[in-house]
Amino acid sequence: MVMMSGVGRNALVIIAVIVTAYALNWMRGILTPLALAIFMVVMIDGFARLLALRAPFLPEWAALPVALLISTIAFGVTVYTVASNAAGFAGQLLSETTRLNALLASLANAFGVKVPPTMSQIIDQLNPTRYIGDLARALQTFASGAVYVFVYMGFLILSRQGFRKKVGSMFPDLDERDQAEAVFFRIRDGIERYLWIQTVTGLMIAVGSGLLMEALGLANPVFWAFLIFVLTFIPVIGGAVGTLLPPLFALVQFSDIWHAVALLCGLEIIMFAVGNVLTPRMQRDSLNIDPVVVLLSLALWGAIWGIPGMFLSTPLTVACIIILAQFEGSRWIAILLSGDGAPQGRSPSQRAALAPPAPTGASTEERPSPLAPTPSPITNV
Repeated sequence: MVMMSGVGRNALVIIAVIVTAYALNWMRGILTPLALAIFMVVMIDGFARLLALRAPFLPEWAALPVALLISTIAFGVTVYTVASNAAGFAGQLLSETTRLNALLASLANAFGVKVPPTMSQIIDQLNPTRYIGDLARALQTFASGAVYVFVYMGFLILSRQGFRKKVGSMFPDLDERDQAEAVFFRIRDGIERYLWIQTVTGLMIAVGSGLLMEALGLANPVFWAFLIFVLTFIPVIGGAVGTLLPPLFALVQFSDIWHAVALLCGLEIIMFAVGNVLTPRMQRDSLNIDPVVVLLSLALWGAIWGIPGMFLSTPLTVACIIILAQFEGSRWIAILLSGDGAPQGRSPSQRAALAPPAPTGASTEERPSPLAPTPSPITNV
């Protein structure tokens, strides 16, 4: 038997990663709805376990249906709110042509342009009618993709009852079964921590932005804050887009540009403080992922799966780190992608050695690892 050298093994791993990325891109039409469905099932399952814990008056069997109903209503309200307000704002833009022409003239004079363009000239130059077909195809793709996601969700929820039996058949050895379940629980907990971090930081950004817009007198600050909160679930790009839209409408609402400039600067400060300082630290400490990897994963998964890949980039990367850490040949990749160089979690002795010295008289009782598997009252059937 020929032994493979370390260089050959690493080269084989890199080739396998490239081929896998190509296959994922080739099968994106099938795998993207499935990945979104799995993500939403994990989210709803976590919500159901939270309801079972915080609402003991609910019977155990009712926690999942209630969580599914609340999540569906929340999704529908989000889509309706964004769609209805977007149509209203588009009509407002079209009705403010005179003010926009005056604004363009003032900006042209400030930059030394002798003949400023008008809004009608800009619209004619852009020729938005040529994008109607692309927009219709995009909406059709979104609608069909949403149908596939909900169909996958239904089948995944129905088949989850036999998941533990399948695991028992796949891993008859008790130690191997415990290790497989530990990997699953770590992936599930990683996704739930990601959702918690994005929710908390998104609320911080939305509340700060809403207060700023209210102070400056921008119309509909609650809607803009809600839109910013929704967009923050797309790492990096979502928050940037969310902070650019309100200043654009401030240009329409106010007669001067200073309100828009102040709003843009304030929103960018809030986004930088929370999105570029606080969020990477929370992700590194809770998800054990390097902040640079978060940005690279956004570009990689966006290139493979488009916008759904951007939305799922961090959870998918966390899952890849946990899975790669289970195999000797790919563990070095997981170490490079992790935040602290220990993708499998540190042992109690390692954590004690790295921890700062405890103050005198403080308890030295070891706290459980945040990566330890937690039993689920919903899945333990």
